[in-house]
Amino acid sequence: MSETMIFSPGSFFHGTKADLKIGDFLIIGKKKNFNDDRKSGYVYFAGTLDAAIWGAELAEGDGRERIYVVEPTGDYEDDPNLTDKKFPGNPTKSYRSKQPLKIVAEVTKWEGHSPEMLNNMLEGLKKLSENGIKAID
Repeated sequence: MSETMIFSPGSFFHGTKADLKIGDFLIIGKKKNFNDDRKSGYVYFAGTLDAAIWGAELAEGDGRERIYVVEPTGDYEDDPNLTDKKFPGNPTKSYRSKQPLKIVAEVTKWEGHSPEMLNNMLEGLKKLSENGIKAID
């Protein structure tokens, strides 16, 4: 990848700490990225880099934060965890699918959220978890 990456409109992103390669597939049935030991029934992705940055920053694990450019291989839908529950109309362009996502590139240059914003989000997720509310249905 060159230092300057230009994404076409309609690009999709997935933020994680998983070390994957171009050509790999994200599939259902893996451990979720967030405070949850359940297996994922969906693969999640976003049409905005900012949403993927949150995914990478909030993912559990010791790996390096990564953002992949992905292509859906089948049908997908708006992510109901965010759309209409928290953000009517899906401004974060967050989606989920039961079909694999193919990794087509890695975003190598991106800027994370401020430590204050990240801490506020982590505290909010911690409070939800303490109340028995999982971050992802």
